[in-house]
Amino acid sequence: MKRYLILLAGLVMACQSNRPTLLKESEFGGELYTLKSEGVVAQVTPFGARVVTLFTQDKEGQWTDIVAGHNTLAAYEEPVGERFFGATVGPVANRIGNASFQIEWESWHTDVNDHGVNTLHGGSKGFDMRPWKVESATPTSLTLSLECPNGQEGFPGNRLITLTYSLEGSDFKVDISGTSTKVTPMNIAHHPFFCLSGEGEGSVEDYIVTIAASAYTPIDSLSIPTGEIAPVEGTPFDFRTPHTLGERINEPDVQLQYGNGYDHNWCLDGEGMREVCRVEDPASGRTVTILTDQKGLQLYSGNFFNGSENGKNGKPLGFRSALVLEAQGWPDAVNHPEFPSIVLFPGEEYHSSTIFRFGAE
Repeated sequence: MKRYLILLAGLVMACQSNRPTLLKESEFGGELYTLKSEGVVAQVTPFGARVVTLFTQDKEGQWTDIVAGHNTLAAYEEPVGERFFGATVGPVANRIGNASFQIEWESWHTDVNDHGVNTLHGGSKGFDMRPWKVESATPTSLTLSLECPNGQEGFPGNRLITLTYSLEGSDFKVDISGTSTKVTPMNIAHHPFFCLSGEGEGSVEDYIVTIAASAYTPIDSLSIPTGEIAPVEGTPFDFRTPHTLGERINEPDVQLQYGNGYDHNWCLDGEGMREVCRVEDPASGRTVTILTDQKGLQLYSGNFFNGSENGKNGKPLGFRSALVLEAQGWPDAVNHPEFPSIVLFPGEEYHSSTIFRFGAE
């Protein structure tokens, strides 16, 4: 009996040690909502509709937080380094060239916050820097909303945005909808920084990546699309079959030089909700598969981390230690009529749906 009790106690302790170590609201300094399913545990703050932690299991069954970010709300409110950790970015994700666009012969000038000439992720105070309203919360879902007045950061229309994060099994789903009282561009995206082995562990160059895209949009030296829709075949951008991210990232390709690595939009094949990307981390065995109804996928390979910024676990975020995968419309589409439109009209509803499906093998 004594031996049985010792074994049982050891089993209980092992199970407890394998549970995710969640952030506490008292330590975070603000609201945190915890969502749980059998395969995913996530914590979300209404500030910027941010996913602060996201735990999944590796091939050994160990739970690890696999998104980079901060331990405190204050670090998000006044970012010193990377600003977009885990955020919802908009009203137009990615870049708007020359911080301007024209819709129905009316010109609009948006906030300049990129390279001194462009707008990035909605401007200096985009969706990521605003408190969202909590509409409802359950153990597996959280719905948030944001009201944006006409002219905010230079964008037209009174806009109402609704976002729902939900968990089912090993799926983390992001549903976003929006309306506007004026014709306006709208392209909203979730902006996760994945560290599949854990923050400060490993390099994304070792990740094995597959992307269902036959073309991509080349950029200029300021990361603005040139307007070309270029085939990936014969280039370092061809991930239609699996390749490690680092296999061709240092090739003497001008596009890789402009991005200091990968920081480009892939023009996704197909229509409707479909599987568009799969990433595997050989070290941990973790995988993430992305399903989306969006037309583009921005992949950023963490090219500007330099070890000066620490993650939640206190370890420095080194060069290419985190990978961003954003399902969205194509960048600067409002200035490129040849790109799929991101213009929303009054009476219409914007909608996007993306699933991050996690696994381990």
